[in-house]
Amino acid sequence: MAGPSKPDEFLLNRLNRKVGRLLAEIDKYNLAEYMELLNNPLRFFWLNLLGGIGRGVGAALGATIVAAVVISVLRRLVVLNLPIIGDYIAELVQIVQRNM
Repeated sequence: MAGPSKPDEFLLNRLNRKVGRLLAEIDKYNLAEYMELLNNPLRFFWLNLLGGIGRGVGAALGATIVAAVVISVLRRLVVLNLPIIGDYIAELVQIVQRNM
């Protein structure tokens, strides 16, 4: 029996290249680590819990900073004593300060 023919070699080489690319993609996306994480539900839970807490704290801090900047800008606009907008802004700032 003779060795593989040219078309068979071509197909084998092509398949080998595709498998190599697929393995490179799997390594690139850390699929093995992800599968390991899915097989350990307790670790998966804790990582998601800590991630959620971090996102929640970050959102609260970000909203606080944005609100402080907006209130500061509104206060400065009140000092400018703009004719129509000034009264509205002053009332808005007073409402915010009462609720703080």
